[in-house]
Amino acid sequence: MTGLYLQSLTLSHFRSHRRAALSLDGRPVAIFGANGAGKTNILEAVSLMSPGRGLRGAAAEEMARRPEALGWKLTGVLTSLHQVHEVETWAEPGTPRQVTIDGKPAAQVALGRIARMTWLVPVMDRLWVEGAEGRRKFLDRMAMSFEPGHAQAVLTYEKAMRERNRLLKDQERDAHWYGALEAQMAKAGGAIQANRARTVALITGAQMQAETAFPAAELQLLHAEGAETGPEGEAELAAAFAEGRPRDLLAGRTLAGPHRADLAAVYAEKQMSARECSTGEQKALLVSLILAHGRALAQDFGAPPILLLDEVSAHLDAGRRAALYDEIISLGAQAFMTGTGPELFTELGDRAMHIEVTDDAGLSRIEEVSP
Repeated sequence: MTGLYLQSLTLSHFRSHRRAALSLDGRPVAIFGANGAGKTNILEAVSLMSPGRGLRGAAAEEMARRPEALGWKLTGVLTSLHQVHEVETWAEPGTPRQVTIDGKPAAQVALGRIARMTWLVPVMDRLWVEGAEGRRKFLDRMAMSFEPGHAQAVLTYEKAMRERNRLLKDQERDAHWYGALEAQMAKAGGAIQANRARTVALITGAQMQAETAFPAAELQLLHAEGAETGPEGEAELAAAFAEGRPRDLLAGRTLAGPHRADLAAVYAEKQMSARECSTGEQKALLVSLILAHGRALAQDFGAPPILLLDEVSAHLDAGRRAALYDEIISLGAQAFMTGTGPELFTELGDRAMHIEVTDDAGLSRIEEVSP
């Protein structure tokens, strides 16, 4: 039995689900059904047991079931390192998401202390060929699982940078206005860089320590696209912001800092950039990183994270699909996986729960079935 898993999850007026309840036992969960039945909505609900906007990055009002738009609520019972917590999160129309843990109001960051999650969704299949922003978010989500305070550092940095960028656009040249903002950016930015570097080191170590059917990825944290060097740490960042004001004034925005960082990956065995790999190889590299993240977090946190794998079989042949399931079982993680048909999960057998999601006249229905 994994040391971190959802015992139950109830959805009320969430996306396509008017009301749905799942009773879980810690095994992986194979969820299948036709496109549009509401499978990914279940994974999104699980992801909201962690800080942030969930695996879709949606605003709270977007998650309310239509056409009622009454607001939504999720209730989960979570076992975490031999302690049991009841988590409730909800949003009423026009209000931000609220959280309680064991009946007491809590900040979202508190969820990161009891529940660690990582996910792989279809939009990430193009992670290596699109812009650096997606790779930063991917890395920051993993960094947050090792250090929940990473989320606050990112928010602090981005808020101060927005204010600095406003001054730059207004062509403000008085150094007095920049000092406090740049000090905030440097302090938060230094923490962001340290958390990202530690995450890359932990993931790299986890890949080296395990024999796996998935290709290892050599990771490198860049200061900007293609830039291996740049200001590091609070003092260097503060100096770079101050010295960069003339250039930033011309551009109307901040041109150096953690917001420009990038994550590069190389398919180790072939010594080929992930960007140049085939679609199947790129997917296999992503799966490899997710599994390595799970192994690293199991050592760091004391339990593997909850894995959310949406349409995970896409671009994986039958051999790699079976290998993925074997590695999830070996890791001991509660993994929620979706696919269009039960045949995609045949290799799991009774090692997993099998749940069918159907659409019945606009209502999503959930039923556990035999493998």
